[in-house]
Amino acid sequence: MQNNLLQTPIEYLKGVGPARGELLRKELGIYKYEDLLNFYPNRYIDRTRYYKINELQPNNADVQVIGKIINIKTVEQKRGKRLVATFVDDTGQMELVWFQGHKWIRESLHLNAIIVIFGKATSFNGVFNMAHPEIELLAEHEKSLRSAMQPVYPSTETLTNRGISNRTINKLMQQLFTETQALFSETLPEYLINELKLIPKNAALFNIHFPKSADVLAKAQFRLKFEELFFIQLQLITKNLIRKHKIKGHPFTKVGAYFNNFFENYLPFDLTNAQKRVLKEIRNDMGQAAQMNRLLQGDVGSGKTIVALMSMLLALDNGFQACLMAPTEILANQHFRGLTELAKDLNINIKILTGSTKTSDRKIIHEELENGSLHIIIGTHALLEDKVKFQNLGLAVIDEQHRFGVEQRSKLWHKNEIPPHVLVMTATPIPRTLAMSLYGDLDISVIDELPPGRKPIQTVHRFDSNRLKVWKFIKDEIAKGRQIYIVYPLIQESEKMDFKDLMDGYESISRDFPLPEYAISIVHGKMKPTDKDAEMERFSKGKTNIMVATTVIEVGVNIPNASVMIIESAERFGLSQLHQLRGRVGRGAEQSYCILMTSHKLSNDSKTRMETMVRTNDGFEIAEVDLKLRGPGDLMGTQQSGVLNLQIADIVRDRDILLLARNHAVKILKADAPLQKPENANLRAVFIAQSKKKNIWNYIS
Repeated sequence: MQNNLLQTPIEYLKGVGPARGELLRKELGIYKYEDLLNFYPNRYIDRTRYYKINELQPNNADVQVIGKIINIKTVEQKRGKRLVATFVDDTGQMELVWFQGHKWIRESLHLNAIIVIFGKATSFNGVFNMAHPEIELLAEHEKSLRSAMQPVYPSTETLTNRGISNRTINKLMQQLFTETQALFSETLPEYLINELKLIPKNAALFNIHFPKSADVLAKAQFRLKFEELFFIQLQLITKNLIRKHKIKGHPFTKVGAYFNNFFENYLPFDLTNAQKRVLKEIRNDMGQAAQMNRLLQGDVGSGKTIVALMSMLLALDNGFQACLMAPTEILANQHFRGLTELAKDLNINIKILTGSTKTSDRKIIHEELENGSLHIIIGTHALLEDKVKFQNLGLAVIDEQHRFGVEQRSKLWHKNEIPPHVLVMTATPIPRTLAMSLYGDLDISVIDELPPGRKPIQTVHRFDSNRLKVWKFIKDEIAKGRQIYIVYPLIQESEKMDFKDLMDGYESISRDFPLPEYAISIVHGKMKPTDKDAEMERFSKGKTNIMVATTVIEVGVNIPNASVMIIESAERFGLSQLHQLRGRVGRGAEQSYCILMTSHKLSNDSKTRMETMVRTNDGFEIAEVDLKLRGPGDLMGTQQSGVLNLQIADIVRDRDILLLARNHAVKILKADAPLQKPENANLRAVFIAQSKKKNIWNYIS
């Protein structure tokens, strides 16, 4: 009923006006009544208790006291002045202090009026004082929509400096509820409210801002969190259903010579059960007349590449071309070498296209793609150029997809009348909660076992003071014919410093591992791609024993003979990055090691990261810990830092509510996908309104 009123611009709310309206828009993103209504407190203070001055403790807690001001004076101090008022009750006296805004504060103070003060009480020379207290006449205090649990709203320095305090926001909220008479449209169907015993929308909104007790507050929070996550899941699942019904795909009905020949004669090792299961899911998807959109998650070294190749062979069997897009040249080259090696006896034309492909070669590639004689193309962003045209692209495999923007990917789709099937691969294990929220519109396959014969990597944490022992260990490994990675952190903001760290490290390693006995490669971001590739090449051919690098080697470098990964200043890396780096070793049959080097000074988070790495090799467990430490925004890297800017729910802490919301969304859409039934009228209205807003898609890949 109030939906139209809630669209009113915020400056029209009594007490706001143009200047405050501008501040609220800029600082808090509050444009309309509705935005203020959905601006939830981030904590609450219990204001049921009133203290006497002689009961105060110097423990820095927020307290409220009833009394009166009997004296006001201005005191000179080194810098400027402070305003001091003497406040008394029947047990003693204390001082109220202000360091700024003297003029208007002085005008608003009334001597001898009974008031309620609220703030942090601190003790100085045996006298209690309170800086910048909230003050309210007792009569007003008793009349207002005050609740026992006092809400504290998120704020910014600018707002505080411009006099928009927590109390101001609280007053505006009271005004909003008065103007709208707290009559808000119900958003969920009655059957769902009854089944989950949810409180009504009106009650939830009132009690989130003015809770009478901790109990009603908990009910309000549960209701609003459920609703927020439920509507996101509704959008995601609908998007998936629409794609399956509306976006046509090429049905790959044939399993033919390419696939069977490879499977029967050239498979280098038996597939694991997980690989077989995933292949079955992919074959099933690609056999339908709808576009496949599947996310393939598998830890480093779990054998995603072979699954990708076999999926591509299915495309070839059905008369289509396939492409594989990787985020970097190093990774594209690696895939090219790997796939060429696997398919060498199959008589398939595979080529690579990157930024450094020669013009003469490009011309041939463009021609062969258009006339269909090029079966599989592997490349970087270069595949997205308008010049690249396929005769009939049937499958697009995208590696480490969170490094590509949405628009970039959609360019691939438009190279065909009917969009290709899509297989997105990632070695970054994504916790289930995050996967449901970020990739809720994709179907997910997981390879959760390593190929037979792989030994788990042994991980240890060593302090810089143990370096001599670590160097001795490296020399022993090199004597056995193994190779070593030593990785230095790279943090964009301080490239000069990082470069210096890397170069200092390289020099000291060169002194400790001198020529001709040892040879060292170095790779960093400032090198030309050709030089980088040449250094990688020397290392992969075994011409150098040690590779000193920044994190450019994080993704996709495959050198089975490298058995030791040393990560310098490991405390400067995130967990998922440490796990990715560790995955560069352990690719051969020998025992591999990962050594995390840190200084003795470690924050609690850093200690947790080191302990987690030493304890487990399971990427999903590591990702869960990482999600708890860093929160969802950071986990997906900068491109997706707008991920899930949720108003009240938290996908880490509210994981159970998320699962509940998803299950109910699936159930409802199964029974009534277009939400046409009368009992789903509320859902349909909210769903349509949300679909019009762009923000719901911000957090959807």
